[in-house]
Amino acid sequence: TELAASFPEFAGHHPYQLELDERECCATMSRSFDHCGFPQQITPLILTFNEEANLERTLAKLSWAREIVVVDSGSTDRTHAICAAHPNVRLQVRPFDDHAHQWNHGLRECGISTEWVLALDADYVLSDALVAEIGALAPAPDCPGYRVGFDYCVFGKPLRKSLYPPVTVLFRRAGASYTQDGHTQRLQVQGVPGMMSARILHDDRKSLARWLVAQDNYARLECEL
Repeated sequence: TELAASFPEFAGHHPYQLELDERECCATMSRSFDHCGFPQQITPLILTFNEEANLERTLAKLSWAREIVVVDSGSTDRTHAICAAHPNVRLQVRPFDDHAHQWNHGLRECGISTEWVLALDADYVLSDALVAEIGALAPAPDCPGYRVGFDYCVFGKPLRKSLYPPVTVLFRRAGASYTQDGHTQRLQVQGVPGMMSARILHDDRKSLARWLVAQDNYARLECEL
């Protein structure tokens, strides 16, 4: 487990006990955030469509957030049930047209009142180091947001290297908007974002067949430009 890898003194412990220890660590970190100003100014925003393979792991790293907004495109799997199991998740359903409209709907039409938004795909899993780094942030008044790098995972295992670029995922809601760019979207903010040192795990656990279908759709959308 991640705990055993980080702390050798836990080596040899029973896996179930390690899981309990990791849960306690996450709970302790979450309780400590109750007294931190900045994390409570952040609302995580997540887009979903049939994300039962990924969503639970992503939400587990967001237990410190007072509210998480999930904008769903009409999932038919267990995505809604997973959201309902987390008291700090508020689910909104909107038919999908494109990514930019979906993200902008989340920013403007879902009742987010915090100054900052943490925009995540459903397979973006925050590392413990990133959770701690967010908790220690004290942004300057002119800072519009922060970019974060990624460790790309295949079947849950991080690759040594990838070409996946850093993305501005944490930003001030005021003045931020998304535009469609090919198969995906680009965030526009007012100013130059900072760069965080800790990373996000891009960890999609859907089937390889589903991944290949997605790549096919992405290529088609790029050709339509």
